[in-house]
Amino acid sequence: MSSTQDALAGLRRWKLTRNDEIDPNGRVYLDQKGNVYHSVTRVLGATAPEQQKKNLERWLERPSSEDERDIAAQRGTLAHDSAEFLLRTAAKMARNVGNRRGVWRPGDDGLMRCPPPITKWALNKALESAPKVSWSAAGYARGLKAWIGDNVQAIHAIEFSVHHPAGFAGTCDALLDVGGKLTIVDWKTSARARSDEMLTNYKHQLGAYSLGLKHLVGVEAAGGAIVVARRSGAPQVRMLDDEELAAAEDAFLERMARYSSCFDLQQPL
Repeated sequence: MSSTQDALAGLRRWKLTRNDEIDPNGRVYLDQKGNVYHSVTRVLGATAPEQQKKNLERWLERPSSEDERDIAAQRGTLAHDSAEFLLRTAAKMARNVGNRRGVWRPGDDGLMRCPPPITKWALNKALESAPKVSWSAAGYARGLKAWIGDNVQAIHAIEFSVHHPAGFAGTCDALLDVGGKLTIVDWKTSARARSDEMLTNYKHQLGAYSLGLKHLVGVEAAGGAIVVARRSGAPQVRMLDDEELAAAEDAFLERMARYSSCFDLQQPL
């Protein structure tokens, strides 16, 4: 196994400690040296456009908003768990077959790959044995699983955690080969199609994960995928090429700098 592969495998373990004394209103973490890292999603929420913040505030003022938020959170967790089970099961099957046949080959990025047909076979087998999902999230999970079965050619990492010297940390859903390209993937769920504004927020989130991946592993993804599962039918998918992913990295760093400045000064964002 290559050193790059070892480094990527190491991201499966969360190595930071949460410290709510720093900021009770947001997820803040420390490493063993005392360096501070703020949650990627916290940074994005705090630096969102003012209109987006106002829309959220109005929605939270609705009497039913708390119940709706809990239902959406549960739905998202169930759909994410279903996708994670599928990928982990398929990755294990593909690894076992690839090891027996001795067909693993290193890519130019330092990551090992077995032939895509083996991954395809493993995904189909995993789909057959996947547990049923609660009816409230069944449609969302079904859309994610179908997209994975149709598009994933290699499984490199699932639920991997990153942090970066700029001061942020987070957990990405997957690093996969999609369309022949190493792709950072994030799953979302939404009853309605997401607006361009929300998709922009998600793109910046992928930019953060890409920066962390490069910093910790030295691997540069060739693109990104935002896969928004819907109640029924195919997911809403936004693919990013390498230039768009690089632009998303720059955009997130700008938001991180703005967030850090306001956080340090204790000023409203």
